[in-house]
Parts: sequence; C-alpha cells; structure tokens
Amino acid sequence: MYVEQLYTGCLAEAAYYIESDGEVAIIDPMRETGPYIKMAEERGDKIKYVFETHFHADFVSGHIDLAKKTGADIVYGPTATTEFDAIIAEDNQIFEIGKIKIKVLHTPGHTMESSTYLLIDEDGKDYAIFSGDTLFIGDVGRPDLAVKSDLTKEDLAGKLYDSLCQKIMPLADDVIVYPGHGAGSACGKNLSTERFDTLGNQKKNNYALQCGSKEEFIQEVTDGILPPPQYFPKNAVLNKTGYQDFDNIMDKSVNGLNLDDFNKEISDGALLLDVRSKDDFRKGFIPNSIFIGLDGSFAPWVGALVEDLKKAIVIVVEEGQEEEAITRLARVGYDNVKGYLKGGVSAWKGDLNTLKSVTAEELASLNGSGDYKIVDVRKPTEFEAEHVEDAIGYSLDFINEHLNDLSKSETLYVHCKSGYRSVIATSILMKHGYTDLVDVKGGMQAIEKTNIALTAYVCPNS
Repeated sequence: MYVEQLYTGCLAEAAYYIESDGEVAIIDPMRETGPYIKMAEERGDKIKYVFETHFHADFVSGHIDLAKKTGADIVYGPTATTEFDAIIAEDNQIFEIGKIKIKVLHTPGHTMESSTYLLIDEDGKDYAIFSGDTLFIGDVGRPDLAVKSDLTKEDLAGKLYDSLCQKIMPLADDVIVYPGHGAGSACGKNLSTERFDTLGNQKKNNYALQCGSKEEFIQEVTDGILPPPQYFPKNAVLNKTGYQDFDNIMDKSVNGLNLDDFNKEISDGALLLDVRSKDDFRKGFIPNSIFIGLDGSFAPWVGALVEDLKKAIVIVVEEGQEEEAITRLARVGYDNVKGYLKGGVSAWKGDLNTLKSVTAEELASLNGSGDYKIVDVRKPTEFEAEHVEDAIGYSLDFINEHLNDLSKSETLYVHCKSGYRSVIATSILMKHGYTDLVDVKGGMQAIEKTNIALTAYVCPNS
C-alpha cells in the first residue's frame, strides 16, 4: 500500500494518490491532471477511481478530465447529483483497490453530499480517513456553502455535529486524518499548518471533536464566519455540471500577444492583470492594471476580486511564468485568458504608472499632521484585534462593494499585514479613480516597530 499527499500551497489544497497492487484511487484532484497520470505511469499503476469528497467551492477539480483520460470511475457520496457520469455511492459502500478497501462514510454538514473515505489496509485494519472539508486539523469545514439549498448554516452545522459524533469519533485513535485543506484555506475558520494528524490527537485538541451539546457546537462553528468569496458558488456549480477541458484552455491561453493585439484585447474590454512581484509593480506598471502577484495567494485573491469567471483577461507576467499563471487562473475557473504581453512591461510603448510608497518610519514621522487617512485593508478580525488609531478598516475581501466609500480628495495611506494585499487594494482603487494613494511598505509588521499609536476596536462592518 502506498499513500501520498499532493499539496498545492496557493490553494492550501490536498489531493491524494492511494495505490495497492498496481491499482490507484485519486482523491480530490486538482484541475491539471498531468501530475497524477505521470505518477501512475512512472509507478506502473492504473488509476481505477477518482473519489470526490464533495462539490468543491474553492477550486475546480480535475475529476472529469482525469476520468476521460484514464477510464477511471468518478465517485461521489450519497445525495450528490451530477451532469456527467459518476457513481453515487451509498453510505458504507466499499470499493476495492488492489488489496485494500475504501469505505464511504456519508458525513453531511459542510455540504449535504460531503463524505469521508475510510482506508482499510491489507490486513483489514482501519488505517486512515480522507476527510475532505468535514474535518480539518484543528478545525472543521464551514457549514454555509451548500449550493441552492434551503438549509441554513445552523441546519448544516447540526448535521456536521451528528456526522462528527456518529461517524468520525467512533473510529480508533491511531487512524490517520488526511484533510482536504490546510492553513490559508477559506473553507474553515482557523486551520492548522499541520497537514495530517492522528484522530486521537484531534479528539484531544480539536474543539469540534469535544462533542459537547449540539447547540454549543452550532454556536461555535457558525460564530465569526466571514461571507464566502464570491467565486465559491460558481466553482461548486462547475464541479457539479462540468467544465472546459484543461488542455484546450492551455492551448488557447498560453498565447504571446504583440503590443497591437494586446491593446486590442484591452480596448475590447479585457481585464489587465499584472501578476509580477509587488516590488516590480510599484516601480512601473501599465495604466489601469490590477495587481495580484503570483508570489502570494494568487488564485484565491483573483477568485475573490474578479467577479465574472467569463471575463476576458490579458496578463503581464515575468518570462517563464506564463503557464503557471494561466494554470492557476484555471484552477479557480477563469478560463478566458486571451494571452500575455510578449516581452512583458519592456514591450509597452506608452507611459508607465508608478506606485507611491513610504516606509512605516516615514508614516510615523507624519505624526498626525496633514489631510490624510490611514486605510487598513486586512480582514475585519485582524483590524479588530489591533490597528492604527483613527485608521479606517476597509477589508480587501469586500473592496468591490465599497469602492465609493472613501474620499478621493484626501491622501490615503494604505497598508495590510506585510504589503501584498495593500498593493492589490491600491491598484484597484487607482483603477476606480483614486489618485492620491500611498502604499505603506511592510504593512502592520513594520508599523508595529514604530511609535505609531495602536488600538483594538470592534469594526462596525464586521
């Protein structure tokens, strides 16, 4: 028996390769199928099943393409309905892979079809669970993502409580927990950086597995959940109904555009997305660009901020990173990339804009003098915990809903925690007519080292 976790850091997503006697099950694959097929070829294995723990909301899965290319069967848990061929398993149904078995445990709560897969080894012993978004390390899945459901988040949280207490808790302490996500995912509130653990440790340390009263559990898991990113329900629908072939998307999108064609796409309404580093963007960028850098949580921020999955996109990217950028866009359902500017920023013939910036020390030296505001674009929970006195909490997550809420006549000093989100926010504000913007390098991490007065406050918009 062989088990490998294949972790994608940008999305904090874990897929799994499980093999026995030359037969393979893949659990929750990413959209690009090449790594799984290559691994199977190198090991001399055959992919037999593609198991999906649920209809993912935070990425487009590779289940359909992988099944087409390998002949594998797609498996979902009870109550799932799809517009493509799939096995809709029954609760406790067993699938054989070589000399091992995978047992379906229906664990609704995160979504109604959510299922946990129990791996039973060659000796008939419960070895591991692949818990998807039902159980994370240190947390559980958010109960507010059911697609087109009349169930409330409280209803789903109650079902999640039952699933955990009735299906997960009775398993042995030495069973390994392999979750669908780690820290950084928006599918839970506070996921651990650990990528797997024993169930026994989770029974002791995960608040959700203490299984107190159902009412207390519902209150705990629903408290403080921010609204999901706007792309979540759209990705869930793609995973349920189907999507374009990934190879075709790459063929048409990895397309170097000369300057004339690049400008034509922009004139026709394409979004200009600059994916270079924040430092390079500050030094010079094409007017009306939006910055979302590949060196940060690129795909989730695109998903949160670019509201139309079908929007035409052209990108400015460092040479050699074109395929990576387009792959990561496709992972979250942005399939209409028209191409990239061949030669990058150096091929641009017009003027470049620059991003004015200051250090935290320079901000501190202002000492409250002048007509300016400090704008903090971190999450509401970060702002509430500690922020600069008199700063405005203006979370990047919801910036598109509040683009007219700030004053365009004042100087706005924009910061986040480290500097990545603030450059995104500043680029969006500039595109929408704000001109007197200053990015604070190093963000709150640098501000805390100065004498700027900080305070804690409950944000009224949280």
